[in-house]
Amino acid sequence: LGIPGSVDPYTGVIGIAPNLNIKNYNIKEELQKQISFPVLIENDVNLAALGIYKFEYSADAKNILVVFVGTGIGGGLIFDGKLYRGSTNFAGEIGHVLVDKNGPECGCGKKGCFEAIASRTAIVRNITGDILAGKKSKLSKILDDKVQIKSKALANAIAENDKVAVKHMTAAAKVVGMVLASVNNLLNFDTIVLGGGVVEANEKFFLPLVKESFDKFSLKSTAKDTTLTATKLGDNAAIFGGIALTEEFLGLKI
Repeated sequence: LGIPGSVDPYTGVIGIAPNLNIKNYNIKEELQKQISFPVLIENDVNLAALGIYKFEYSADAKNILVVFVGTGIGGGLIFDGKLYRGSTNFAGEIGHVLVDKNGPECGCGKKGCFEAIASRTAIVRNITGDILAGKKSKLSKILDDKVQIKSKALANAIAENDKVAVKHMTAAAKVVGMVLASVNNLLNFDTIVLGGGVVEANEKFFLPLVKESFDKFSLKSTAKDTTLTATKLGDNAAIFGGIALTEEFLGLKI
C-alpha cells in the first residue's frame, strides 16, 4: 500500500498524510486484522522510486531522485542502488522543503512548503484566484460546475494557450526546477526522474521549463552529468515498486 505522506514501513505507522488528514495512525496493524496475507506499506513516491529504479533505470543509474508532482509533491531517494529512508524512516519529504517562509499554508500546517507553491493543488488555487478576480480562462466553466480541476483539464487549457493556465503552470515549473537544482547541488544525483499527474498530463509543456530553471540554479560542476527526465511508467511506477517491496520484506523474488 502506497501512502502519500510520512510512513514507517517497519512499524506500519503513518506519521502524517496531510492530503488525507491522517496523523499517527497504524494502518498496517488495522488492515492486518481484516486480511490474512501480509500487509506492506510504504510512502507512495518511495514505492514509485523503487519501481523506477528496479524496472526502468537500474542498468544506467545508481543515485536517483524521484519527484512526483500531483495533489502534493513527494520524493524518493535512491543512493547506490538502495532506497534511502533516513534515520527514522521518513526521508524523502521534498514537498515540505521551505521555499517561501511567507508563502501559502501547506496541508502540514506550515507556510511556504514546496508543495504549497508548486503542486497541482497550488496551481489550481492560483488559477481559481485569478478567475474569481475576473480574469478570463477556459477553466472558468469547470469552476462554475463545481468540479475539481484535474491535471488533464490543465493540459487541455495549456493546449488552447489559456493565459491564466500558462501563467501558473509556468511559475510552478520554474519553482520545481529551482528546488531540484538546490537538492542536486547538495546530493549530486546522476538521474532525476519526474512523475505524477501534472507531469504525466503536461510533460511537453512542463518538463522543458523545469529543465531551464534547473540549469539556471544548478552548480555547473554538480549538474553537468545529471539526467533530468520523466518516468515512462507513470503512476504504475508505484505498482512496480510494490513488487520490489515484497522482495525486500518477504524475500519473494518475482
